[in-house]
Amino acid sequence: MRNCDVSRVLTEGANMNAGVFLLHDDGRLDEMKEHPYDSEALLQELLAKYPNLLAGDQMDAEEPRRWLLISREMGIPGEEEGGDRWALDHLFLDQDAVPTLVEVKRSSDTRIRREVVGQMLDYAANAFLYWPVETIRTRFEKTCGQQGTDPTTALATFLGDGADLESFWQKVKTNLQAGKVRLVFVADEIPQELRRVVEFLNGQMDPAEVLAVEIKQYVGEGKLKTLVPRLVGQTALAQQRKGPVSPKQEKIDEESFLKEMLQRLGAEDFGVAKQIIEWANQQKLGPNFNRWEKSVSFIPIVETVDGLRYPLSVQSKGDIWVQMRWLRESAPFDDAGMRQALWKKLNEIPGVKVPQERMTGYPRILLQTLREDASLKAFLSVMTWVVQELRTSPSCSTGRPA
Repeated sequence: MRNCDVSRVLTEGANMNAGVFLLHDDGRLDEMKEHPYDSEALLQELLAKYPNLLAGDQMDAEEPRRWLLISREMGIPGEEEGGDRWALDHLFLDQDAVPTLVEVKRSSDTRIRREVVGQMLDYAANAFLYWPVETIRTRFEKTCGQQGTDPTTALATFLGDGADLESFWQKVKTNLQAGKVRLVFVADEIPQELRRVVEFLNGQMDPAEVLAVEIKQYVGEGKLKTLVPRLVGQTALAQQRKGPVSPKQEKIDEESFLKEMLQRLGAEDFGVAKQIIEWANQQKLGPNFNRWEKSVSFIPIVETVDGLRYPLSVQSKGDIWVQMRWLRESAPFDDAGMRQALWKKLNEIPGVKVPQERMTGYPRILLQTLREDASLKAFLSVMTWVVQELRTSPSCSTGRPA
């Protein structure tokens, strides 16, 4: 029988008694207790392997941040043409080419309270001066070599088909020169002293962003583990100065949506989007057209016995998001086997290549990838299967978290 789990996560004011409870179909309840990481290096390795732990969806609800690992132990000089003086734990780039400096500490390390802040500011100040984009690019290529991947292919996969790779690196350079970077402190628990400093700095620094991510580890019997990331540092003041994390959403009708899509996209991609809407109408999915600050979107609604589900979104930026961030918390896609089956079906679509690690977030498929009839037909067949599975699955999930 498929294992259908319901979890309750206690994060506010967490202590060692807080836990996650997993309820199985057969009525068994597994309690997972909060547990410190065995080492700082382990948490660093997890971030490098699973960058989604950086809570990019909590940083930007409209367009969740995605992460490209440039390097672990990224050297930072202290003077022009000097040797490396410091080593940053991780350097990532997001999809908008914003350098994201990550420093990891365990809560048991007393330096996390104050010393780590000065350390990170040193890193950032010198990175602006002594990190030419060529250095970042070279380190990315070295990381890819260590992983046995081709850097051009890795970057193209990250950005999506048709992206201008040289323009991306130029944008990295522009962001560095403008001081548009993101500083992220990561720990299993963010102490109150660091939280206050992060909130203050994030409110004062512009265009730089200062955040903290708390990644708690819960351990159950056997090898069962759960990691729960939570973002810290986005105060109301910072949101006002730098733009809201959750932009205002305005409901619009289908005619307005199509008009804006036609203005933003070419005729071919517009035609793909229109056929997806026609498919949604045939499936009797609820209409859901929205205007955000920078885009419009179509997110069809599936009615299930457990409530409303949102399997995909069509974006005016020219892509489709398969909304696994939320589907994976809903039956039947809370089951790893079902997510694996969906991943395989998506990659059987001509022209589509979805990395498996994206199946916990928002796998992207460019509209231009579906211009050929065979590709679009295959995509709609997969999404019809998703809709049917959502409608017919027995009740056993909590759905989208509050």
